[in-house]
Amino acid sequence: MERNLNTPEACHPARWWHTLPHEEGKLARLQCDLCPRDCTLHEGQRGACFVRQNLGGQMILTTYGRSSGFCIDPIEKKPLNHFHPGSSILSFGTAGCNLTCKFCQNWDISKSRNMDTLMDAASPEGIASAAAAYGAQSVAFTYNDPVIFAEYAIDTALACHKRGIKTVAVTAGYIHREPAKEFYAVMDAANVDLKAFSDDFYVKLCGGRLQPVLDGLAYIHHETACWLEITTLLIPGKNDSSGEIKALSNWVARELGPDVPVHFTAFHPDWKMGDLPRTPQATLTHARHLAMDAGLNYVYMGNVHDTDGGTTFCPNCQAALIERDWHTIRHYDLPENGHCPHCQTPISGYFGRFGKPFGAQRIPVRLARR
Repeated sequence: MERNLNTPEACHPARWWHTLPHEEGKLARLQCDLCPRDCTLHEGQRGACFVRQNLGGQMILTTYGRSSGFCIDPIEKKPLNHFHPGSSILSFGTAGCNLTCKFCQNWDISKSRNMDTLMDAASPEGIASAAAAYGAQSVAFTYNDPVIFAEYAIDTALACHKRGIKTVAVTAGYIHREPAKEFYAVMDAANVDLKAFSDDFYVKLCGGRLQPVLDGLAYIHHETACWLEITTLLIPGKNDSSGEIKALSNWVARELGPDVPVHFTAFHPDWKMGDLPRTPQATLTHARHLAMDAGLNYVYMGNVHDTDGGTTFCPNCQAALIERDWHTIRHYDLPENGHCPHCQTPISGYFGRFGKPFGAQRIPVRLARR
């Protein structure tokens, strides 16, 4: 079916922008104030994210109410290991991205310039209703970066909260402070992709800067109630040196504290970096040990089968409390109060009563329009 970008939903008013001074008789340009790219747009022009557009002197969000698809996933796939382990989560995204990562693992969605990619239409209330119907405890804004569809994500989060459903942002965290305040205020958890610990990496491979991401991580952890976990995709020869991993781990320990979980995940060749090899498992193991040596209590390995690298250990007595193999929970030994049953050390995160885990399956679903 042909998509019409001029429908009311496709032209949803955007927020966080201002009109730039202009000469008399000339059309005004708009500046987007959502993220540090600070795009300035002539009439009809779209931002670097491709989904925010100057239309008639107003900023619009062209992907409000439109998704690239919905799936029921395990919460561990986000990845979140300390936020209701074993639960299921309804995941969806839209199209576009405000970074230009050459190694993007979801490039067919995040780099899409074809709005026909957005096959499913759903209102915020429709998404909340579907999550409840499928028994999902949470809804995840993922696949592409939710900060670029913040208005849609915020409205959906509010609708979910009315039904007692939690919300999760899977994001690169590239967003200005003012919109971040409203965005993270309605997120119960976030996994932020810290691409590297090098500004040069961000500039050359992502089209961004490192410092706004670090500032955002500190803001989330210290000034919001949003649970935070961090993921770094280790790319051979690009961001996997011992020095950089030590610097990243020391920064997390110093600025965020030892209890923020960090995930080191394996790269596979994709998008514009198909000539690089996959990340050796030994690199992930080495990174995990360096991070633990820096004082981090919860360090995980992702995109590989490694029981030690997936298990939550008590930071005091080292008991294996939640044993995982990739996204599958093999053994769970953490009481509802979140304290180690062997030494009573509190384990950071949100746990609660544990029943049968959802498992590693990924179930695509279609939503009827609401």
